[in-house]
Amino acid sequence: MQLRLNPISETDWQDPPILRLSVRLKDGERRDHDAIPGLHLVELMRAHEVPVKAECGGAGVCATCHIRIPAAWRDLLPPPTDEELAKLDEIPGADESSRLACQITMTDELDGLEIDLQHDSELGSVSA
Repeated sequence: MQLRLNPISETDWQDPPILRLSVRLKDGERRDHDAIPGLHLVELMRAHEVPVKAECGGAGVCATCHIRIPAAWRDLLPPPTDEELAKLDEIPGADESSRLACQITMTDELDGLEIDLQHDSELGSVSA
């Protein structure tokens, strides 16, 4: 995977964001954020200062942006690629709800998407 994240510029936020992203942090706190279609979840998380490591910068090779997706949202996401599945297999405790935030692009269909950082993986989120 050769995905590299682009920094979010001020111009990305000039038009009012139309989508919402809900993040449940490790401590159970829920944060709702504006989201721009076309950006990867990890970019949105960083823009809103959601604690996430993402050590490879979105290349999909480190698995440190591990998130969990509630069952109600999973069918709306594109299936993980073979490369993403291979990375997820390396994460202790990963299950069918596990995804990499760098591999999911925010779309209109995902308006209101909920993601969960309350997992035990040492790879994923950092402490808030």
